[in-house]
Amino acid sequence: MESFKKHTGIVAPVDRVNVDTDAIIPKQFLKRIERTGFGQYLFYEWRFLENGEVNPAFEMNKPRYDGASVLISRVNFGCGSSREHAPWAIMDYGFRVVIAPSFADIFYNNCFKNGILPIVLSEEQVEDLFQRTAAQEGYQLTVDLENKTIKDGQGLELSFDLDEHRRQFLLLGLDDIGLTLQQEDKIAAYERKHAGRLGSGEAAAGLA
Repeated sequence: MESFKKHTGIVAPVDRVNVDTDAIIPKQFLKRIERTGFGQYLFYEWRFLENGEVNPAFEMNKPRYDGASVLISRVNFGCGSSREHAPWAIMDYGFRVVIAPSFADIFYNNCFKNGILPIVLSEEQVEDLFQRTAAQEGYQLTVDLENKTIKDGQGLELSFDLDEHRRQFLLLGLDDIGLTLQQEDKIAAYERKHAGRLGSGEAAAGLA
């Protein structure tokens, strides 16, 4: 997994509350077994009309948000089912950061496992970001994970809180398996020691 230290990107808004995982990646697209290829289906039922044409009313479809990699939304983002395909779709589309006033717990945890940084800000701070994004085409934010700051190059500077364990996940580019493998030497030593004890026990049982 790619490490995350600092990221600068165009901001795209999804101005809706309670964005659930079925809206993020509809269930009919969950047949793939790879983690890639889901980005084309992100927010599919909002991005496209029933006839398959692009929905011009959906904010993310506006040309000004082409190439966006920072997503802002409202409270309870990622609610609904626990499908990990939701962060897969967000990541595959190109987003590395999602900012909202609150997230559903399972979605929030899955983001870190897939290289996405979810940031919780107050509703007032998020509203300010929505207004700044609307006012300036190509509005960008720089997210510094090492210092836990968000800047826009125009005087805005925000700080955010993040559990240190999760922060290290992203800084080191590790998932659960990668984090465990950092202790590979200790695990191997424990297994050798355990194997020795098991062998002694079996030998003792044979003498009984």
